[in-house]
Amino acid sequence: MHKTSAWPLALVYAALIVFASLFPFAGWRAQGINPWVFFSADIPPPYWTWFDVNINIVGYGPLGFLLALALLRSDAPRAAVPVAALAGTLLSAAMEFLQIYLPRRVPSNMDLALNAAGTLLGALLALALERLGAIDRWSLFRARWFTAQARGAIVLLVLWPVALLVPAAVPFSLGQVFERLESFLTELLEGTPFLDWLPLRDTPLVPLSPGGELLCEVLGLLAPCLLAYCVVPNIGRRAVLAVLGVGLGIAATALSAALSYGPVHAWEWLGLPAHLAIWFALALAAALIALPARACAAVLLLVLMWQLSLLNQAPTSAYFAQTLQTWEQGRFIRFYGLGQWLGWLWPYAALVYVLLMVARRERTSSKG
Repeated sequence: MHKTSAWPLALVYAALIVFASLFPFAGWRAQGINPWVFFSADIPPPYWTWFDVNINIVGYGPLGFLLALALLRSDAPRAAVPVAALAGTLLSAAMEFLQIYLPRRVPSNMDLALNAAGTLLGALLALALERLGAIDRWSLFRARWFTAQARGAIVLLVLWPVALLVPAAVPFSLGQVFERLESFLTELLEGTPFLDWLPLRDTPLVPLSPGGELLCEVLGLLAPCLLAYCVVPNIGRRAVLAVLGVGLGIAATALSAALSYGPVHAWEWLGLPAHLAIWFALALAAALIALPARACAAVLLLVLMWQLSLLNQAPTSAYFAQTLQTWEQGRFIRFYGLGQWLGWLWPYAALVYVLLMVARRERTSSKG
């Protein structure tokens, strides 16, 4: 049985599908309708678009691919495709069943069929790549480039550019959640004695200065570079991953802008501050490239905590809130729930991962 990043990636992706399918998690109520009525509905439904067809297939494809890949690397490779396809179909059926209780979501047997088809296609792709030897070549590549305990870091590095696809108030800056969390808890606990337990801010949130925004952008780009340094010992390979990571961050941010404002505005965010942030981040990544893995982990913890502290002491602008309406209420509603949760949680997951990695190495050193 091989160690693989496919299992944690599959679990993360399944959780994000749940978020995307049930977003915005509001208005739950029984509508007096049989929750299984969508099974007998007409196909196709009265209102559908090719965008819906494609997103339902593509959305479940990675889940089938990751589940099948994980099973192919386990003790039951022959069951990989059918088990992966069945798991994706059951997950989709559960989501469609629950959507009957959400007024803003419409369950559909067509969605279920397309989700099942997407899962099967993803699983078959994983099987084809395995038969062609591509999975073994990836395993050899991973063994050459990464340390043996790099699975969690690889998962985080893969998810980082995906998290950037949902618009962020400050480019490359993830994890701005405290203001939203405070509002959510206040609304949730209103009228209960537990509301008095919430810590209250003594001063209002202050918008970031231009220098503060620049610093957040630099730290946001530096974080994935340092994360890669923690699990890649070779200096030359660190340099390749740093440049690749910054390039993916730029591409993901441009794609996010294109989806939000239109293709002609894809690069409007790339002004002088963003240019400076990119070059400063690359310069710092180059300066830190020879640090030992433990030192990289320590610097990464500092970078993440510094950026999160800056971001969460600033409010979200009203203009940015209007931008998010395109994602919350438009055709990106399914992806919005998935991507925003990634953007909220990625830096905190990286913090937890680095702390666990350092603790594991400390235990190994003490035993040695």
